[in-house]
Amino acid sequence: MTSTIQRAKEIFEQEISELTQVAAHIDEHFASVVDLLYTCKGKVVVMGIGKTGLIGRKIASSFASTGTPAIFVNAAEAVHGDLGMVAADDVALLVSNSGATNEILAVIDPLHQMGCRLIAMTGDMQSPLAQRCDLVLSVHVDKEVCPLGLAPTTSTTATLLMGDALMVCLMEKRHFQAENFAVYHPGGALGRKLLGRVENHMTTSVPRVYTDTPFRELVCEMTNHHLGMTMVYKKSEVSGQPSACVGIITDGDLRRAIQKYDDLHITAADIMTPGYKHLSKDALLSEALAIMDRYNITTLAVTETPESEQIIGIISIHHIIDFA
Repeated sequence: MTSTIQRAKEIFEQEISELTQVAAHIDEHFASVVDLLYTCKGKVVVMGIGKTGLIGRKIASSFASTGTPAIFVNAAEAVHGDLGMVAADDVALLVSNSGATNEILAVIDPLHQMGCRLIAMTGDMQSPLAQRCDLVLSVHVDKEVCPLGLAPTTSTTATLLMGDALMVCLMEKRHFQAENFAVYHPGGALGRKLLGRVENHMTTSVPRVYTDTPFRELVCEMTNHHLGMTMVYKKSEVSGQPSACVGIITDGDLRRAIQKYDDLHITAADIMTPGYKHLSKDALLSEALAIMDRYNITTLAVTETPESEQIIGIISIHHIIDFA
């Protein structure tokens, strides 16, 4: 058992070492590939066969779900009619570790005749495939982790990771946001989460203290609501009722207060953060996630409208995670 566990760790280490070498050789050609895919007027057509084809299918699927129109075409089927799926404005991404796969090489001339730009993703920069494409991405590894050196292992991992790198760079270049992801994934649990409205998942039980609330009382208020925060209001000098929300106190503020003050005879005003982030009840959960991510926070105040200052609820990251 111990030897098996140790062997598994060695396999991870060997693949990671090889992947580090692949990353070290990424250069301006990668940026050129990203630019070509980004400006493509048609779609990205990923082609491969066998194990590499399976990786190519995943790359195409990842592109398509993150804002880059893409399809996968099996190279063996391409020469028997499936090239009809390809148009002149498309960019073809041809995936072959050896760069000498007959089925891949067979589609190069027809694709050139169509006017497509060609990108090779290969482990051999001197291969026929590399020599005949417009741009080339190297996924070369010195050896497969397979003890026989035969089964595609490290090479397919490198190809998969290169595809992920392209996908993420394209997402960032397109400013692809959570709400976009939701549109492309309406049937999945994540899509349902992101397309939900804040109003349907917020809590209307808003923790509330005043600027003059003693430390002990505000801790109790936060504890009772289980949100890790409380809104801070200012009392009206005339009626003594809450007039406006002026800040927020979070668990982090409490910890900092304990470190800062020897005597905790302090009030909410002493430790609150002035102002607060909010959004309207009609906003998508994806918008809430985007704001939380941008400001590294876990809760947002909810108002009736974007312009309103009246807080009607709180949306927490946990409300979103728990919704499926």
